[in-house]
Amino acid sequence: MAKPDKTAINPTRVQDYPEWYQEVIKAAELAENSPVRGCMVIKPWGCATWENIRTHLDRMFKETGHVNAYFPLFIPLSFLQKEADHVQGFAKECAVVTHHRLEAGPDGALVPAGELEEPLVVRPTSETIIGAMFAKWIESYRDLPVLVNQWANVVRWELRTRLFLRTAEFLWQEGHTAHETRDEAWAETLKILEIYRRFAEDYLAIPVLTGEKTAAERFPGADTTFCIEAMMQDRKALQAGTSHFLGQNFAKASEILFTARDQSRQHAWTTSWGVSTRLIGGLVMAHADDDGMVMPPRIAPSHVVILPIIRADADRAAILAYCESLAAELRAQTYDGRPVEVVFDTRDDNAGEKSWRWIKKGIPVRVEVGPRDMASGSVFVGRRDRGPREKYGQKREEFVAGIGALLGEMQAGLLAKARAFRDANTRPVDTYDEFTAFFTPASREKPEIHGGFALSHWCGSPECEAKVNDALSVTIRCIPTGHEDSGPGACIVCGAPSRGRVVFAKAY
Repeated sequence: MAKPDKTAINPTRVQDYPEWYQEVIKAAELAENSPVRGCMVIKPWGCATWENIRTHLDRMFKETGHVNAYFPLFIPLSFLQKEADHVQGFAKECAVVTHHRLEAGPDGALVPAGELEEPLVVRPTSETIIGAMFAKWIESYRDLPVLVNQWANVVRWELRTRLFLRTAEFLWQEGHTAHETRDEAWAETLKILEIYRRFAEDYLAIPVLTGEKTAAERFPGADTTFCIEAMMQDRKALQAGTSHFLGQNFAKASEILFTARDQSRQHAWTTSWGVSTRLIGGLVMAHADDDGMVMPPRIAPSHVVILPIIRADADRAAILAYCESLAAELRAQTYDGRPVEVVFDTRDDNAGEKSWRWIKKGIPVRVEVGPRDMASGSVFVGRRDRGPREKYGQKREEFVAGIGALLGEMQAGLLAKARAFRDANTRPVDTYDEFTAFFTPASREKPEIHGGFALSHWCGSPECEAKVNDALSVTIRCIPTGHEDSGPGACIVCGAPSRGRVVFAKAY
């Protein structure tokens, strides 16, 4: 086996996909493990990526009438206990505060003191605390709907963690709404699902399937959970966002009552929905390659890096001035409704090392300028959606004028590539033997990637769903929108009648 390029990610995706994922994050300077077990430090490049996610999603929420608010990090334990399924679903992940200060013990060591009258749960999700506030805010049907969202951190005490995908603390947005009628709340749930789908595809360049979760996969306490599911490059699924129709379950638990139009007292209909920094993990696993991260231009922290190539001190001032003016011209251009973001890297590092650093970070376009480029009024361009050594020369004015179109072409290309990969690894599977083979590696000696999305029939039985999970670690990712259009068939497990195909996959 040929040794991997010393400047590429090692191991490669095929050699060790989980380790490759960690190495990409490290090389791209997205995040690293913190001194607190299970938590991460999001580094500036990763934080800028999350800020762009937040900016675009926040705009999409506000365009549909939602407003931002903020609610406490600490939730009284009694609030969680109001909704039985909810507390049962989160009980094992809760971090609990029982004391409010530290005091010196007999040996001088600090020990907890001041026991709280009621333990406080560190926010795993906010349905109960927000429900308590909705109960105060809502008196009449005239107060409805209430459409709020918050950008916050949450804590879920995970035992097995992985950067961005599953950490004890992570960042997210959680929307919460209350409505006068069931139909309005149902429409809200589907509206947000569509926002998530559009965002994933239009901004992250990640194609997703939309559908309903089974009862076993449903959000604790929800009536119905809808999701977007994406395929990663190892053919596993990533749940990239969820939108929950809560019915009146939480309204009854929190006593969210309003005077209806007929003067009766009724419980509101509520929804909740969210995406998290898990989306950055999805970006890595959907687009990165064996040379590092690949950032879709619409979400990239910066679009272009300018790398001056200075081989003689006599050329320094002129090349830097040329690059400065080039940067100004590029920043005067727009892409996706905002100025082109440009980084001018003036460090004296080796030119090759400097270029590879930006390749690994996934910046969409690299521009190298040396004495000959300056003399001819040209630039030397590298696109991150192509090989690192595939570069081309272009007249400066042509490059500047076409930067918006170039970034748009790259964005569309990444989505098309990811969609083609997903489609090539999605197929109907109609027998259990074929199903088992689809999700089983050929052998331990040949660790080639296997699996994908199996479109198979399911009778609706929790027992059949559990059997597949227990035997193969495969779950029903969603009952896809319009699944009955696939036609009736026989359950992949028991052979009982099925109304349509569902999506089975291994998942993160």
